[in-house]
Amino acid sequence: MEPLSPVLALPRSVLLALWLQQVEAGAAPLRRAVRAIQGDDEPHAVLAADLPAELSADPGAEPPGDDLAELLAAWAAGPHESAALLPAPGDLAGVPAAVATAALAARECVLVQTPGGSFAAVPDVVRFGSAYEPGHLVTWSVQRVPDWRVQLLGTVGSLADSERALRGALRSATEALASLDVARWRPDAAEAIAALRSEADPDWPVPPDLDARRLRVLVAAARLRAIVALATADDGGAVNLWQADQRSTALREVDRAARHAMSAATIALHA
Repeated sequence: MEPLSPVLALPRSVLLALWLQQVEAGAAPLRRAVRAIQGDDEPHAVLAADLPAELSADPGAEPPGDDLAELLAAWAAGPHESAALLPAPGDLAGVPAAVATAALAARECVLVQTPGGSFAAVPDVVRFGSAYEPGHLVTWSVQRVPDWRVQLLGTVGSLADSERALRGALRSATEALASLDVARWRPDAAEAIAALRSEADPDWPVPPDLDARRLRVLVAAARLRAIVALATADDGGAVNLWQADQRSTALREVDRAARHAMSAATIALHA
């Protein structure tokens, strides 16, 4: 299953939202959170020069600098709420208008609510190195946005809604790919389809006490997104435009359900 590994990796925004719900400013978990979010990346930078000092828990303190740990510490110092969004063309998935263009380009963002206001963080990822030794430079652009909580819940839905949608998406994915004989033209896709129901641990760097139900939804959503990525890599077994369009439409809905489910699994209000 090696071809699935990069696709199954959790988006950085998902990791940031999950860990932000666990960390406390100045505590050891903060350092662990930063390591989990950054992974093999170079140290993440933060562009937040336009944010006021009240983002910090201490009104007299300096606003966050260009370090991810400082930003997480400032957000985690008091009551906070967070969620990750995974927009796609035609589906902004609740992303605030102020960051819609950047979030759509990145295909992800994090929303955070603190006593000092509502904020959105969008990662800009620059790849460097070779295929054998890849590297990533990541810069989080943070800016103030309107309160996002009501709109997000109305757009993404609850975790229970997501589980039901994922079950339907699983059926749609397997039926669409089987009817178009994807297994014949893409052996790697055939392996991925077989792995949809796998219970294997993806070994993600998520918080150790993450709720089992949220983790289950994340795993199912990630596997569905992996299938969509493999199945839409080329026209494969679709021998005409109608087949290609049918497959594209079916898998677009599968991907939408998976993205919304992954977002729902990150939502934790009143953390």
